[in-house]
Amino acid sequence: MQKFVIHGGKRLEGDITVQGAKNSALPILSAAMLCPEESILENCPELSDVYAACRILSSAGCDCRMQNHTVTVKADSIRNSEIPEDMMQEMRSSIIFLGAMLGRTGCCRLGYPGGCELGSRPIDLHLQAFRKMGVKIQEENGILTCTAPGGLHGAKIHLQFPSVGATENIMLAAVLAEGETSITNAAREPEISDLANYLRNCGANITGEGSSTIVIQGVKELHGCTYRIMPDRIVAATWLAAAAVTGGTIRLLEADTPSMEGILDIWEQMHCQCSYTEKTICFSAGKPLHAVRFLKTMPYPGFPTDAQAIVTAALCTAKGTSVIEETIFENRFRHVDALVRMGADIRTAGRIAVIRGVRQLHGAPVSATDLRGGAALLTAALGAQGETVLTELSHIDRGYDSPEKILQSVGADIRRV
Repeated sequence: MQKFVIHGGKRLEGDITVQGAKNSALPILSAAMLCPEESILENCPELSDVYAACRILSSAGCDCRMQNHTVTVKADSIRNSEIPEDMMQEMRSSIIFLGAMLGRTGCCRLGYPGGCELGSRPIDLHLQAFRKMGVKIQEENGILTCTAPGGLHGAKIHLQFPSVGATENIMLAAVLAEGETSITNAAREPEISDLANYLRNCGANITGEGSSTIVIQGVKELHGCTYRIMPDRIVAATWLAAAAVTGGTIRLLEADTPSMEGILDIWEQMHCQCSYTEKTICFSAGKPLHAVRFLKTMPYPGFPTDAQAIVTAALCTAKGTSVIEETIFENRFRHVDALVRMGADIRTAGRIAVIRGVRQLHGAPVSATDLRGGAALLTAALGAQGETVLTELSHIDRGYDSPEKILQSVGADIRRV
């Protein structure tokens, strides 16, 4: 079993280049299945979730290779429209292959996705949309068999909740469908715009991404392209949190600053100093950090649920009392018990967490329970006194590309053993 051994209290200082976005890479890898010609995807992070996506592509018959953060996918022959159960269980995002597989072959057989246990993430929005597009769905023993006997056709689809996964899945199914598909109350996340940009470079006809209404005109075929994955705004937020808890000063390079405005505003409320251009963020921790009176997670452009745990870790030693309301996932405070073990003063009730800042956290043996919760414990450990041993790194490796090497480069005392 791998673990991080972290000796906290080392001030972070230096430059960090932000990795490619996991939440862009996964749907774009799925989208590459729609293109018989070769796609070259640059700035792709080397993550366990990305490797899992590549295995799904390979199992379908695609030629998929990764080297030096570049993935090459050639989907000239799709031989298998069934996604193996063990591959579905590796990550939540595996459901995104349903839309691409339906768009390419008109059928797909798969189980329910696995991944972090953050609470209910039903796929009914996906299935309801596909039914409107001509898909017949049968379920037996937890296995879904989806077929479009008459081919996929466009439809008017209104989402009851602006689900990122459902929006992406509908887009993937719609780009090769007959006619026009409109999605209202669509998710507006920057990663959806990244997917739309890739598909457009491949010949798709998509408008409205980044707004609440996306319109897709089906085309006959797509072609491959070379495309660069956008930077990861949640990983960028993690490195800012790490600098904040250590009293550090860092510069983030190759960041996507426009997508991070809601996140950067929180650090300014905590009395940190931020200056930025479109691709660079210069950050210096406040002394001391100040509490945030109230923070509520919301769909984009609101504060992202993926950054909630990371900011919670930073607020543990902020002066005053902070209140966080988590509106997206009901189980997104699973990291709190471990933070309390490290000396934090946090009370939770339902979807509310009240954080009273303490003078100092101390090291302790803790385990990651999910991807962002693990990043929160890593962040807290960097600012804590003494040694922290952090286990269950498989969760962290799903979203962070060699985080120990990144942190070592800016002065952290951390090693993977």
